Amino acid sequence: MGLFDFIQKKKGQDAEGALPQEIYDASSLDLKDVIAPSAIGVTPRQINVSGRLARSFFVVAYPRYLSEGWLEPILNLEKVFDVSIFVHPMDTNDVLKSFRKKVAEVQSQMSTREEKGFVRDPQLEAAYQNLEALRDKLQQAEERLFDVGLYITIYGMNEEELDKTESDVRSILDSRLIYLKPALFQQEEGFRSSIPIGNDELSVNSKFNSEPLSSFFPFTSFDLTADTGILYGINRHNSSLVLFDRFSLENYNSVTFATSGSGKSYAAKLEILRSLMFGTEVIVIDPEHEYEYLAEATGGRFFNISLSSPHHINPFDLPELLADETPEEVLRSHIINLVGLFRLMLSGLTPDEDAIIDRAITETYALKDITQHSDFSGMEPPLLSDLEMILSGMEGSESLVQRLSKYTRGTWEGFMNRPTNVDINEHFIVFSLRDMEEELKTIAMYMITHHIWSAVRRTLKKRLLVIDEAWWMMKSEDTASFLFGIAKRGRKYYLGLATITQDVNDFLNSPYGVPMLTNSSIQLLMKQSPTTIDSLQKAFNLTDEEKFLLLESGVGEGIFFAGLKHVAIKIIASYTEDQIITSDPSQLLQIKKAREELNATQ
Repeated sequence: MGLFDFIQKKKGQDAEGALPQEIYDASSLDLKDVIAPSAIGVTPRQINVSGRLARSFFVVAYPRYLSEGWLEPILNLEKVFDVSIFVHPMDTNDVLKSFRKKVAEVQSQMSTREEKGFVRDPQLEAAYQNLEALRDKLQQAEERLFDVGLYITIYGMNEEELDKTESDVRSILDSRLIYLKPALFQQEEGFRSSIPIGNDELSVNSKFNSEPLSSFFPFTSFDLTADTGILYGINRHNSSLVLFDRFSLENYNSVTFATSGSGKSYAAKLEILRSLMFGTEVIVIDPEHEYEYLAEATGGRFFNISLSSPHHINPFDLPELLADETPEEVLRSHIINLVGLFRLMLSGLTPDEDAIIDRAITETYALKDITQHSDFSGMEPPLLSDLEMILSGMEGSESLVQRLSKYTRGTWEGFMNRPTNVDINEHFIVFSLRDMEEELKTIAMYMITHHIWSAVRRTLKKRLLVIDEAWWMMKSEDTASFLFGIAKRGRKYYLGLATITQDVNDFLNSPYGVPMLTNSSIQLLMKQSPTTIDSLQKAFNLTDEEKFLLLESGVGEGIFFAGLKHVAIKIIASYTEDQIITSDPSQLLQIKKAREELNATQ
């Protein structure tokens, strides 16, 4: 006999001085003694369990109809509580006997009213029909009857916290016409009925047949586990796996918002690594040289774009014609995009300069026999210096030629005045912009994205385009507009666009920021700073609990939205994955040292 059982046995005995000695002599502890609280204080309305308050309730009334999942809002509250459901089967023969009596009573009431000439009572007739229908199902063994008790015990550090939780629970249940009562003077029994020992000590039960009883079962929770897709992380609500396939949603786009050092690039690289295993081609625009080792480890290609880089992209490259397109449509669309690029390069254009540039680009293509009525497939495109030559012969273009000269003959000559020598026909491609001058990064991202879009349109494949630090492109209306166009049209070409940013305000304040969100079926919010959390709360309609969760999240933690569902997520990688994708400087130094030692021994 354990100590817990011994004390229970001695309760109520009046043996002053004997009990402590006998407890000491028993000197044996079992599991119940170990897990039992150190002290319990019981009051009529609540119970104090080792300094933590608990308050128990039972449900006393239900509506006539219970919808499926009515208990879900309670189960998914961000509160600490216990829910116990006791189901006691009733003997069908006894139930049928009482039903016969009840049916006879209702029939008698209806007959009496009819004899007295009273107006028919629809409520009484409905009760009779329901009783008959249920009796038929019970007799045919289609249904069974049960006594059901639903008990809820909430917890808090103080009475204010308990009252707040009680108010939240009551408001949810009251809206569904389900009414709670506190277990007054029965808090100890209510507490024991709620803990997982299977004892119904309150015995406050309501009768239910099988069909409405099925709505009680708590098989609903925050869950994003699908049959296909990749592992994004662990569900912090219930420790289930967050498995999802972005290509199964209405669009394949995603946005990630997080502060620096919160794990946003780590999460992106983990998704890339796992997507590659399922045959998805991935292209990354990397502003900080973070994806080089990942490209090397997976057999991809890494292009470092800078003024001194050997890798070049010619902005005048034309996309290949698709079967349903005409040269006129493709050339016109490309010229419009080029005008937007020159608006960035030349720090804005006046209306006159815009018209001059538009005409000059058309004449530059005509110089190479590329017109709206020619098949330009396989033709050599012009260069930026060709545009400069055309502009120099046009009236009113002096300022344009002067501003363009730094890209053709000045310090920025090596940037784009070269034929394209970048081949992105690989399963994994990374464009790094770390060594590019700050004022040219937005221009470079626009050019690279345009080049990628041309390649995407050429062949239909499952692809993922990742743009890290996307706020660079949201700073300009032309680049933001082009990025939004990819987000809208990408699904047609089996392309998912993943934008990642730490500058939330720059992203959301852009006229294309909110439309980008609405065109992204997946959103990942990680640790946020107090200066941006209010903007995010408004944009994503977050509760106060979710807001504080983002403020207090650790590295790799956040909220994962997919379609209409969202869960709190923890990004977790295996050891091998972590070694490939880590951005932690201390880990990178250790990996570098280990690789140098390995090379030295070979």
